Amino acid sequence: MGEYVRRLMAEVTAKNTNEPEFLQAVREAAGSLELCLERHPEYREARVLERFVEPERVVTFRVSWVDDRGEVRVNRGYRVEMSSAIGPYKGGLRFHPTVYVGMLKFLAFEQVFKNALTTLPLGAGKGGADFDPKGKSEQEVMRFCQAFMTELYRHLGAHTDVPAGDIGVGGREIGYLFGQYKRITNEFTGSITGKGLEWGGSLIRPEATGYGAVYFAQEMLATRADALEGKTCLVSGAGNVAQYTVEKLLHLGAKPVTLSDSGGFIYDPDGIDEEKLAWVMDLKNVRRGRIMAYPERFPNATFTPAQPSDDHNALWEVSADCAFPSATQNEINGKDAANLISNGVFLVSEGANMPTVPEGIDQFVTAGVLYGPGKAANAGGVAVSGLEMSQNAMRLSWTREGVDQRLQEIMRRIHEQCRDTAEEFGEAGNYSHGANIAGFRKVADAMLAQGVI
Repeated sequence: MGEYVRRLMAEVTAKNTNEPEFLQAVREAAGSLELCLERHPEYREARVLERFVEPERVVTFRVSWVDDRGEVRVNRGYRVEMSSAIGPYKGGLRFHPTVYVGMLKFLAFEQVFKNALTTLPLGAGKGGADFDPKGKSEQEVMRFCQAFMTELYRHLGAHTDVPAGDIGVGGREIGYLFGQYKRITNEFTGSITGKGLEWGGSLIRPEATGYGAVYFAQEMLATRADALEGKTCLVSGAGNVAQYTVEKLLHLGAKPVTLSDSGGFIYDPDGIDEEKLAWVMDLKNVRRGRIMAYPERFPNATFTPAQPSDDHNALWEVSADCAFPSATQNEINGKDAANLISNGVFLVSEGANMPTVPEGIDQFVTAGVLYGPGKAANAGGVAVSGLEMSQNAMRLSWTREGVDQRLQEIMRRIHEQCRDTAEEFGEAGNYSHGANIAGFRKVADAMLAQGVI
């Protein structure tokens, strides 16, 4: 790390002391961007990176609502509007007890690169609340969403800030949020994405992140004249991203063998086929059950409980060819990365945001693993959100095939940008460096053109 980046990290650390996820994301990106800053002193002179790491706006607000017992509950809501250099703020809302401003700054920072890589005119933001939808009734979820949007709506708009879903914010929550936005503003606009098909949503949007991660993996394998057909694949998570990652892997002839949730993971040596995936979707999306029930229905599978005190995740010890971490940040540590490599994994395509710690990324790159960082590999979700915005603006709905074709093309372009930029800066095959530099340059050039704002 050079003197410029060391000084920058010291300043960022002093300002954001209790935000480890954000600091990790900035440090990882800055290590790549040093290569770019050496060639482009104009970025240093204009303090572009110093501005890049500082959100344009952070909104914090109280969310008061009433539960089913008639008791007043209070949560904290946030919206981090990170960058509007190339378009309106765009990024999801997360409802989870762990949500705090540092977590959202990390996600919004990653979103800047991701949205720039899509080639669509999208800025970046992230928001949410420390509210847990689990265990809440439908009426409680509705009342919370309405209270949340009553505070947030004044910052949103089709040309200003367009949120979407994330962890804890699925189709149900998006419906309640959009309904309240429409009630308050008296407008039916594309101010939120992830909407239902009957009221402005896009086909392929639920599938987009998982499908995109698989499409990105397909592009990486093609550089070695290889394909996903016949490959054994590890998938973490059991939510939206993991489910549709498994679905697309099956479409392409691969064999997914794992899924997980906070309680542990299942390993099915026979493979998770379409029938089993349909059962999982019903379990998680309709019955809202736990993945530990899987072996009761499919006895050849095993369930391994999560051990919070462990220094590694046993899921990543299963022998396989490819891995698709699709659960949450930092789910692959240094030991997990070493286990993946030693057990034969030669491709990692991230469906989650920053699921691998820096030590793990270094191990993947050193070992020659095809490593697709989340800011590139999981950009399919926001890409189709952008396509939903386009359909809303034109008052049109595209076919499933049309949206999927556009998604595949976007993931192909993202892959090309990462590959070509890495080669341009003497880091051939390093998709992490390529994604960071390509995303940064697009936003940085727009910042220079628009002046000091």
